[in-house]
Amino acid sequence: MRDRMEALVRSLQSEIVSALQSVEVSGSTVTASDNPAEPLPSPKLFKKDEWERKEGGVGLSCVLQDGNVFEKAAVLVSVVHGPASDRLLAQMRNRWEKDSPMNTDAKYGMFAAGISLVVHPRNPNAPTVHLNYRYFELKEDGKDEPAMWWFGGGSDLTPSYLFEEDAVHFHKTIKEACDRHDPTYYPKFRDWCDKYFYIPHRNEHRGLGGIFFDDLSDRPADELIKFVEDCGRSFVKQYVPIMKARKDMPYTQAMRDWQQLRRGRYVEFNLVYDRGTKFGLATPGARIESIMCSLPLTARWEYSHSPEEGSPEAKMLDVLRTPKHWAA
Repeated sequence: MRDRMEALVRSLQSEIVSALQSVEVSGSTVTASDNPAEPLPSPKLFKKDEWERKEGGVGLSCVLQDGNVFEKAAVLVSVVHGPASDRLLAQMRNRWEKDSPMNTDAKYGMFAAGISLVVHPRNPNAPTVHLNYRYFELKEDGKDEPAMWWFGGGSDLTPSYLFEEDAVHFHKTIKEACDRHDPTYYPKFRDWCDKYFYIPHRNEHRGLGGIFFDDLSDRPADELIKFVEDCGRSFVKQYVPIMKARKDMPYTQAMRDWQQLRRGRYVEFNLVYDRGTKFGLATPGARIESIMCSLPLTARWEYSHSPEEGSPEAKMLDVLRTPKHWAA
């Protein structure tokens, strides 16, 4: 399973980077209509950064920054292994609580393979997107079989402006992937996504959701990796048509300012609540650059900001406070 998951995430990374690079190279000539002096960078190429972890493992980070269509796009793969730290073991015990199969005094090794991406477009009409699919094993020293293993992941959409047809398309595409494996997956993982990507101190959800699942080990790993692959292969169809439809739409500087405020919310969630960030920081030898790659190049915070009633910004905020079901 370790080899299969590593091969899968590397294949997905190559497929997704190629698709996003094509969108970036296609370019856009749109800047804020009331700010003609706004610089518009030329299209950029993904930079590829291969790395090794001295505790065990390798990775490949593909990052595009300050591009023409994408302000930032990062598609990261990591395959790491080695001794499990006390901090990581404590997190695992807390997650499983009384059902934990872990021995209190035993030493454990860990293995994790995954792909993670985040895309922050330049045009505020185009949505940010996030994806993560991963496999994790925890094995007691001297034992052949893992003490625990699971799959996790999902994909979710975070627009600054609401285009309902984009939300429907994004959700419908991932629902089709879920339904090919279990008709209960999409509604269950959709609701889990809405619950997970919630910012309690703002009383807002981070975006329009998608799917999210974790600790998935309720059937044979051979079945689950096929489900994970189907979801991962659906990403280009989920997102690229939306980007092509939105990247050349006109916008104003005020819309850019609102986009920056929404990115501030994105930062708040990722640094305060996100499990992946916490897991990464608890892993010995973690690459901080990779962990923080999900953050946008720019964000904004304003004191006591409130959008005008009836405005597109207020409409977006209403949906973030009361999630909708976008796919039947």
